[in-house]
Amino acid sequence: MNPTANRILFSSRELNAPLEIVYKAFADPQHLIKWWGPNGFTNTFHEFDLQPGGKWILTMHGPEKGNYENSSIFKTVEPNRSISWTRVSKPLFDMEVQFEEISHSKSRISFKMIFETDEECSKIKPFAAPKNEENFDRLERELLKMLS
Repeated sequence: MNPTANRILFSSRELNAPLEIVYKAFADPQHLIKWWGPNGFTNTFHEFDLQPGGKWILTMHGPEKGNYENSSIFKTVEPNRSISWTRVSKPLFDMEVQFEEISHSKSRISFKMIFETDEECSKIKPFAAPKNEENFDRLERELLKMLS
């Protein structure tokens, strides 16, 4: 058994959009700000420097109350393939986002959250997995706007 398996949360979605458009929805902060986060959340981006060593600092505003500060440092950026970062604000984890072409008009995006410990992962998993699905739902709505 893989010793890190209990430290990973994986979510994936097949999308009806070309790979380049899906990547642009993430890489262009004017699109990303509209879909990043669970249902009802809005974002304020303070910094988005999409390059290795660049910072992504944002505040997520909850639909009912609360502001959630997020700070990450990008590790890798491979256009139309993958982006990864390390969160430096809690909860701490590494995130890998993969972009795959299925066909000319279909793509897949996947999120891989890698935690330091099994305990941290098991604490976050019950709500992060369904929230990632909400995030993908919001991405699909943004892609429809981008394609029209």
